[in-house]
Amino acid sequence: MSNDVQASEVQPRPPFPPFTEETARQKVRMAENAWNGRDPVKVSLAYTPDSRWRNRSEFPVGREQIVEFLIRKWNKEHEYRLIKELWGFTGNRIAVRFAYEWHDDNGQWYRSYGNENWEFSAEGLMQVRHASINDLAIAESDRLFHWEHGPRPDDHPGLTELGL
Repeated sequence: MSNDVQASEVQPRPPFPPFTEETARQKVRMAENAWNGRDPVKVSLAYTPDSRWRNRSEFPVGREQIVEFLIRKWNKEHEYRLIKELWGFTGNRIAVRFAYEWHDDNGQWYRSYGNENWEFSAEGLMQVRHASINDLAIAESDRLFHWEHGPRPDDHPGLTELGL
């Protein structure tokens, strides 16, 4: 892996389970911000070295496969902008709903909707991630996510405020 990061390195990621509503919301926003940064290696460090995913029809296992997956994803999904929202939590698990906008190589815009179920280790790293996602083609004029690359600004509406 790049940046001298070893696939087996574990750095604790607070907040730690068991989650409260406040810490679950914090974990969701941290994940949203990281994914909006679109740095596959940095994103992978929030997961355990042996993290197991289900993402559409792909099943990456471990940080190296996660990085490979994210590189492919963001090479296809241009101008990616994501909003996540807490749906529920208990113990070491968090459920979120999300939407993200992106366009393909032909300039066709999409809004992708989905749900994720997350399970965390005691160190606050995600060890299991199940994602179910549907894509909807949209006109560029129907886009709702217009911030610059990087984290969503604090004053930008969330999914509920946008009616999504």
